[in-house]
Amino acid sequence: MKKSLIFTLLGVTLVVALTSFMSITTLVKGLFSDKKASASAPANAAAPTKTLYDFTMNAIDGKPVALSAYRGKKVVILNVASKCGYTPQYADWEAFYKAHKDKFVVLGFPANNFASQESGSNGEIATFCQKNYGVSFPMFEKVSVLGTDQAPLYKWLSTPALNGWNDKAPTWNFCKYVVNENGKLTNFFASGVKPDDAEFKKAVGL
Repeated sequence: MKKSLIFTLLGVTLVVALTSFMSITTLVKGLFSDKKASASAPANAAAPTKTLYDFTMNAIDGKPVALSAYRGKKVVILNVASKCGYTPQYADWEAFYKAHKDKFVVLGFPANNFASQESGSNGEIATFCQKNYGVSFPMFEKVSVLGTDQAPLYKWLSTPALNGWNDKAPTWNFCKYVVNENGKLTNFFASGVKPDDAEFKKAVGL
């Protein structure tokens, strides 16, 4: 076997090993993270370099949606999954959306970053959400919320130099980011926080 082929095989093996290690590391961090953790923008937060309104994302049916369409409302952004212990939160956030859609919008972003709990196609995800939870809040195409292929929206949400203060990326499925009526990030909440939690309600003015 030629040396070049041997080195190529060794390189591929190393990449696979590193990828597996990173996946395990992400899984362990997620399992042991505080599922009720939260963070809010400090009074002296820097001005963001972008706002939510600078992004356009594809809806789950593939059509582009300018997020500036949600100007004037508070926005709750969720990274969602169909096979997670937190999946029943679809019902909680759907009820919240229906009760407060005059002032709030909920945006769902399917992601397969945690334990491969969202492996389906966009069409399968849309069918699952409608059939099991009657989801009517806007759903978007599956994205990556972590890593080298992190979607630009989630890079903005988790990079202080871009959003002005927050460095928290999702630690598991159903983490929440709250954006105010001016498109600025104001809060982060971990997976275990639901819309009826006192801290969430206080943060969004309910």
